[in-house]
Amino acid sequence: MTAPLPAMATEDGVGRWSWPISPPCDNAAVAVRPAEARAVADLGVRNLRRLQYHDPSAPGWRVIARLLGPLEAVNAALDSPPTPHRRRAMLDVVAVLLTRCAETGRTFWGWAEEEWFHLLGRTQAEFRQHAPAWAGDEVRPYLAAHAYLLGGFNEFHRLGSFQRLTLAWRIFGRDRVNGEVARLRTVLGAWGYRLGRDEDTLLPMVACQLFLLNRSPHLEDLDTALFDRVRRDGLLEGSRLNTLHAMQRAVAELGFCDRPRSGTGRHSARASGGARVWEQWADRWHATSTLTPRVRGGVRSNLLKVGRWIAAEQPDAADPADWTRQTCASWVAALDRMKVGDYVQRTIGLGDRLGKPLEAPSKAGQITALRTFFRDCQEWEWLPRRFDPVRALAIPRSISALLGPDPRVIADEVWAKLLWAGLNLEAADLPQTRSGHFYPFELVRAVTLTWLFSGQRSNEIARLRVGCIRWQHDGSPIVGDSQQVLARDAVCLLDVPTHKTGIAFTKPVDPILGQAVDAWQAARPDQPKFTDRRTGELVDPLFAVRARRVSTSYINNTIIPMLCRKAGVPAADVRGNITSHRARSTIASQLYNAKEPMTLFELQAWLGHRSPQSTQYYAKITPSTLSKAYSEAGYFERNVRTIEVLVDRDAVSSGAAATGEPWQHYDLGHGYCSYTFFEQCQHRMACARCDFYTPKESTRSQLLEAKSNLQKMAVSIPLTDDERAAVDDGQAALDHLLERLADVPTPAGPTPRELGLPPGAVPLPLLETGARVQDSSRRPCCPPKPLG
Repeated sequence: MTAPLPAMATEDGVGRWSWPISPPCDNAAVAVRPAEARAVADLGVRNLRRLQYHDPSAPGWRVIARLLGPLEAVNAALDSPPTPHRRRAMLDVVAVLLTRCAETGRTFWGWAEEEWFHLLGRTQAEFRQHAPAWAGDEVRPYLAAHAYLLGGFNEFHRLGSFQRLTLAWRIFGRDRVNGEVARLRTVLGAWGYRLGRDEDTLLPMVACQLFLLNRSPHLEDLDTALFDRVRRDGLLEGSRLNTLHAMQRAVAELGFCDRPRSGTGRHSARASGGARVWEQWADRWHATSTLTPRVRGGVRSNLLKVGRWIAAEQPDAADPADWTRQTCASWVAALDRMKVGDYVQRTIGLGDRLGKPLEAPSKAGQITALRTFFRDCQEWEWLPRRFDPVRALAIPRSISALLGPDPRVIADEVWAKLLWAGLNLEAADLPQTRSGHFYPFELVRAVTLTWLFSGQRSNEIARLRVGCIRWQHDGSPIVGDSQQVLARDAVCLLDVPTHKTGIAFTKPVDPILGQAVDAWQAARPDQPKFTDRRTGELVDPLFAVRARRVSTSYINNTIIPMLCRKAGVPAADVRGNITSHRARSTIASQLYNAKEPMTLFELQAWLGHRSPQSTQYYAKITPSTLSKAYSEAGYFERNVRTIEVLVDRDAVSSGAAATGEPWQHYDLGHGYCSYTFFEQCQHRMACARCDFYTPKESTRSQLLEAKSNLQKMAVSIPLTDDERAAVDDGQAALDHLLERLADVPTPAGPTPRELGLPPGAVPLPLLETGARVQDSSRRPCCPPKPLG
């Protein structure tokens, strides 16, 4: 039993509580004397219970005064209303304890906790089995108070459903307990905890249990060891552990203990396995590396997988100092053939993937982890340089060929529904807990719209700071506390903190996001400062309430399922589950494929990447945008030109065309060509005026155009590279074409040189792009213009 605490007055007038009963120092006082046992038997139950006909003058009372005095002192110390019911129950407790002392031969000072527990029972029903038949249900609560003050019993967590708050009131005093709880409520209420409200009943119960365990009702006496003991021994269960966490935060804020450690309450065993010496090297690297905790943990997990493979396949290489280039090659080859679940510590959660081949990203990640380990160990001069990790543990081409940018973009129709759900979010859509909504609606809506519009990673969203939204209009900033009404064209700027790939930067976002964040900031309770996970600064996180930051997994675990339910879309598609990071790819791809798209470099700045290579892993060009770009590029039209042709229908209908009479006359601008296979003539772009050529100024051409039954059409002709250059590049290309064709025979037989074509001969004019064949009677063609 603890020593009594000295009384000390406090500001509210309630004195500091001290232990009301001091145990005897003499060990002999533990034994019940024979005279005391006889006196208890002589007095009998009626006298001990002090019923109506008891004898207060009986000599036995003086004999048991040594036992009766402490019991009477405890009754006087208890803070309980002086009612007949209270007096009857407390007198019965005295009778129960005196009779039990006579039965056991030992006083209550010498009872062990198990004896008290046996008397009290796990439940009220068990108490009735062990207690005298005349002891009613009202006896047990007062008996617990005597057990606490006389015997130091405080294992009330073993008594089932027990009113610890009422017990603490009786032992420590109602005003004193309520005053200490009010101090906790003041701190927690300022942080936004529901525990800070007067109607809450959970905080007083948890606080009183800690007061009882600590044998003091004062917050100043609560230390870190007590909180750790409660968690370690499992003295609280369920949601009360969250209350314990909040209570320790409040006590730490008052300066009486340490803050809860990060990860408190998580008891998952640390991964292990493989040869002991390999695991020691992995732990040494993990303790020395400056990578982020998450990356270090991932590398260590992969290293332990290598250790299990070594223990099974190459036990002689358990020490990293014994590794050679051949060992590295053996590991890479074995990894390339591994299945999901091979050499892992546990297979829980792998599901139907168990036994399937490893995917290329998994293989590359495990090779990279081992390469990082050996590179660092050699750089730190822990290991001799027996091989080059960059070359010996390079990713094989068969694996690297399967890697590359592959943004997992959410389909446009699904993303549109998720946007609608986020914009129309209501309080009724939020997940319900037994005490209502876990987070305020303004916070949930701000987080939701930040995910839908900012294109940031989930950890960057969780690390946004108060005041991250700024407004600008006409290039001038709008002060946050200004009464100015935001104009429609006001620009909303989001300040992104230092992140994975770069330093802090500012990006424009949709104003609806800024309005949601401003609404949350107006309702956000004041919070204590937190240490930024990446920079180590003390900051005010935007998304924090009840002295706790919103988890980085909150979007995946709560926001996305909530939006999927409201939008009526599945939480997974052909590319896998809809996750927070897929929104980043979706937004980047939509900005890249917009009607007036952002360039790759603009998108790089908006996403905060150091290089455009990183941006390529997020921006994916859509098939529709690619189709539009392909159509506008005019690949087919670039290689095909149209030329007008006059068809002599009389020659066709009369059969003259079958005897070799010309019936097609291609308009060259300066004349007509009657060669039937004009599209195959090499001189079509620079006509040599062979026998198939008829100049326009000739009488024959005039008669040809005068025929009323001529049909004018347009024919598509594919062009060679030289011909296309002649069309696109001008006179220099034409001169080159004429020079090349000088000795090429024309359809009539002689070459241009033999025909005496002058160097500046007029070639075929610039041809118009068009369809394959067009009927000029339906769609008139513009006359071709000769080349300058």
